[in-house]
Amino acid sequence: MIKILIPTDFSDNAMNAIKYALEFLKYQQAEFYFMHAYEAEVYNHKELLSRTDFNSIVERVKKQSEENLASLLQTVKEISPNPRFTYFTISAYNSLLDEADLIVDGKNIDILIMGTKGKSNHSHLTFGSNTLQVLKYVRCPVLAIPQNYSYEQPKHALFPTNYLIPYKRRELKLLCDFLSPYRTKIDMLYVSKSKALSFRQEDNKAFIEETICKNEISFYNTDNKKIENAINTYVVDNNIDFLIMVNTQHSYLENILFQSTIDKISLKIAIPLLVLQNLRR
Repeated sequence: MIKILIPTDFSDNAMNAIKYALEFLKYQQAEFYFMHAYEAEVYNHKELLSRTDFNSIVERVKKQSEENLASLLQTVKEISPNPRFTYFTISAYNSLLDEADLIVDGKNIDILIMGTKGKSNHSHLTFGSNTLQVLKYVRCPVLAIPQNYSYEQPKHALFPTNYLIPYKRRELKLLCDFLSPYRTKIDMLYVSKSKALSFRQEDNKAFIEETICKNEISFYNTDNKKIENAINTYVVDNNIDFLIMVNTQHSYLENILFQSTIDKISLKIAIPLLVLQNLRR
């Protein structure tokens, strides 16, 4: 049984991510938790003038959230009457990030799926602010679906890595479970001027190959000076349709996400991005 958390702001981008998840996981026995965290909507409400107004607005926003979730659930059941799926909804007066962490821990969630952008939908940004926060800080794997991405079976995945970190077996097994039904080919890409690996890197590389054993894995090396450029180029040149990265200390993704402001992230993706958080759970 795989447990999936899907935050929603009821935008078109959020619905697109939901449709992707329902199709992508159609072979899995799964529990879906659709969550709407509405704290920001309360504080940004145009009628918020006094404490008396505050309590009234909280109740109104809560009621609207629950109604929207009920409508969403009906739509989901019509889109995917899959007997392998069980659906739940959660409406919470909380921030997106805090509520996501509570649900991830409380329900032992395997993966969180969301759009790369929400209602704001700024065209020049790779990630919206909420998605970026989730990618940085949530404590479970995250699958981010680009705006307007139409579902296609993942046939060719890219997994850039420096082999410096010991991967979590649970997350690699999850990756294998997701991609093995599609017989997805996985390319491991090492961005370095030297092809030689240390004993530690060799061990981590062997662990990946052993754990993701149901998929064809190939190993490549490039000496591109910038990691983002290497990834962007490889995706285009090799018709990559699924990107996998790890967010932990000394990883490629840490360098990209944490050393850039939201409007200067140079990783430009138009395909699903699976981020393995590699945290102890």
